[in-house]
Amino acid sequence: KVNWWILGGSLVFVIFTLSIGSFKVPFAQEIVFLGSMTIILFLMNKLVKELPKDIRLTVVGTAIIIFVFRAMPGPGPGLIWFEIDELNFNEQFFSVLSLLASILTLAGIILLRPFMAKNSIAKIIIILSIAGAILFLPSVGMYYGFHNWTSSLTNGIVDAKFIAIINTALESPLGQISMIPLLAWIAKNAPSHLKATFFAVFASFTNLALSASSLGTKYLNEIFTITREVKDKVTNAILTTADYSELGLLLITVTVLTLFVPIIFVILIQKTKLKTSE
Repeated sequence: KVNWWILGGSLVFVIFTLSIGSFKVPFAQEIVFLGSMTIILFLMNKLVKELPKDIRLTVVGTAIIIFVFRAMPGPGPGLIWFEIDELNFNEQFFSVLSLLASILTLAGIILLRPFMAKNSIAKIIIILSIAGAILFLPSVGMYYGFHNWTSSLTNGIVDAKFIAIINTALESPLGQISMIPLLAWIAKNAPSHLKATFFAVFASFTNLALSASSLGTKYLNEIFTITREVKDKVTNAILTTADYSELGLLLITVTVLTLFVPIIFVILIQKTKLKTSE
């Protein structure tokens, strides 16, 4: 049976996003995020009414926890500029990191299935938050010259690129793992005639967290000013000087937010009726 609420809401979502994105509207990113959030929450409300009350509260709590975890801001382009200008990373090396991340994400999802099956989403998010914060530390350390120390101790083996490869190898699988328990829960508990719709709407909600992350990243980069050297193409005169003096504070702030905010939300959710399953 056709659900006109879902189809109509989805149509409004597409038209709204394309309309705002096509015109140079002030605060377009914020408007798209808030409008999209309103529409998706409306669709989620229509869907969860199909579930028993206890199950309904569990899936909402689970979705909120995953949303907050995925919404944590990143350091933005300043870190990449620093890696290019100061650590001498190039396009070829970044492509190697990207390929490595893709391969290890798939491998990690397969290898970490027992971990996801045996633990609640609350515990998974806490562990992933701690791991994510720890994996930010190499970037913080390299900003303060940690790679120079390790390179001198290992005769140049453990340099900045070596640390970046190891860090990427450990970090890559973590981003996608948080989504899997929610999707598995929907596959098991959603009504058989609405499973695909549940997948689409709840995936849209948790992916909207990436927009929240982008906004948070933008705001942090307005607080911590980082600039890269820009030269005039004709005269070669320096138009903007490089300034990475606040990058260290930015990386530390991102690390602290990544560690504490999701864990605080997990604790709060677990104390309410939205408590996730054990």
